[in-house]
Amino acid sequence: MKILFLTHSFNSLTQRLYMELTGRGHEVSVEFDINDDVTREAVDLFKPDLIIAPFLKRAVPEDIWKNHVCLIVHPGPKGDRGPSSLDWAIQDGVEEWGVTVLQAAEEMDAGDIWATHNFQVRDGSKGSHYRNEVTQAAVKGVLEAVENFGNKNFKPTPLTDLSGWRDLLKQDQRSIDWASDDTATVLRKIRAADGFPGVRDTVLGVDCFLFDAHEDDGLKGTPGEVIAQRHGAICRATIDGAVWITHLKEKIEGERTFKLPAATVLKDRLKDVPELSAPADGLTWRDIWYEREGEIGYLYFPFYNGAMSTEQCQRLAEAVRETRQDDAQILVLMGGHDFWSNGIHLNTIEAAESPANESWDNINAMDDLCREILTLDDKFTIAAMHGNAGAGGVFLALCADLVLARQGIIMNPHYKNMGNLFGSEYWTYVLPRRGGNDAASVMTNRLPVGTDEAMALGLVDTMLPGLPEEFSQGVRQYARSMAEASTVKDEITAKKQRRMADEAEKPLDDYRAEELERMKLNFFGFDPSYHVARYNFVFRVPHSRTPLHLAKHRRLL
Repeated sequence: MKILFLTHSFNSLTQRLYMELTGRGHEVSVEFDINDDVTREAVDLFKPDLIIAPFLKRAVPEDIWKNHVCLIVHPGPKGDRGPSSLDWAIQDGVEEWGVTVLQAAEEMDAGDIWATHNFQVRDGSKGSHYRNEVTQAAVKGVLEAVENFGNKNFKPTPLTDLSGWRDLLKQDQRSIDWASDDTATVLRKIRAADGFPGVRDTVLGVDCFLFDAHEDDGLKGTPGEVIAQRHGAICRATIDGAVWITHLKEKIEGERTFKLPAATVLKDRLKDVPELSAPADGLTWRDIWYEREGEIGYLYFPFYNGAMSTEQCQRLAEAVRETRQDDAQILVLMGGHDFWSNGIHLNTIEAAESPANESWDNINAMDDLCREILTLDDKFTIAAMHGNAGAGGVFLALCADLVLARQGIIMNPHYKNMGNLFGSEYWTYVLPRRGGNDAASVMTNRLPVGTDEAMALGLVDTMLPGLPEEFSQGVRQYARSMAEASTVKDEITAKKQRRMADEAEKPLDDYRAEELERMKLNFFGFDPSYHVARYNFVFRVPHSRTPLHLAKHRRLL
């Protein structure tokens, strides 16, 4: 059937639903919710059988929902209503939550119910739940609702109890009282505001919003005091312990600001705060660590939102180099549970004195990291993609000998949407050897790629099901089975021979030089498209139109 997505943006949930529905043969077109007249025009042009709203921030026009079945994906269980549903759930510490697909009606979130699915709430941020449990439940619910829509005998369930409304969760309700809130409360408040809007606070005299909090079970101090720093994050004492906060967004009246590593925002105010190395064990925050299990080494790098700054790329490259001193035969690159990698760090680039120069430094550091993996000739490398990946992050995974991906993750291997970047990370080497004749289509396609399609394109070797923790267990079992098969030495020997043959045909340095020559034009050339696109992305500039690769209904205008 013809399905129109009406959405605030093409976010991770919308992308996943797009892939699920198009993969089942439905014709899906997308319209960004810019204003009511644009929405009406989209409906008139596409003439959809069904309208689905995966991610909206305002009400659907009355004349639309009265004349068309319009299904809203609400991140709350049956009966829950309001604009801060998931925020309230995490801040209140509920044990079970859900997703409901309901029909748009006069009262917000009060329409007939077409499907609902619940899930268990774990310790984790709003964004993490949204990308994982909420997305899984939403996919089940939307597929069920679409099937129900095709059943003439189906009748949705009216919502008779309208008492579940909760207002927008405001900053005064999110506020942390450092003198009385324990660690668990502080974590819930910051995690409930993850992504947006953050928790407003004052840190060392700076008015800002807090993001990405993690518990530490060893450090203590005066509640609220900044007692330590590590790799750009700060540690603040609570009444019963401490929390690490990795990112801040400064609040400056009349100015747009964006999230940055905490130390970047606080600058010289941290000069007397000790820089601590990560302990070998214990509960704390660290963004890179290595574990050894028999013949297998696991390297973790759960960078916030998958963005990798120059400094992070350099430290991760050093961590890969250090594994050469370890005799493990298999190295599993674990990334993080929420993201594998999204490539260079656009926010730290935007904040730099010279964004062009920092772009250059960042892409070179990313290339150095990729080269370390490509030339690691004493181990068999596995990229374990727990979460979504974009641009250079996809090609970072392809530098490994084997790519395992969690079923349902989203990949955006193209660079085109960021001002027509050419891209680097040795993609001109790693993609053709995997994608064959489809390599060019991967780079020109601006749409997301699901795991099924990624396998068909050669971007993924094996899929494993489950949420991130289940996938992690599956990865470990896969790596153990491989180690026990006693064929790893043969695999390593074969990869050495392939690498030597490839190097003789065309050196890695040549691939890199050719890619960077094109990137230099993107960063320093006369065309400002990359800088404009980066600015719009970092500052979350609202869309003025829906791109034609999404809005099929507008391509003939």
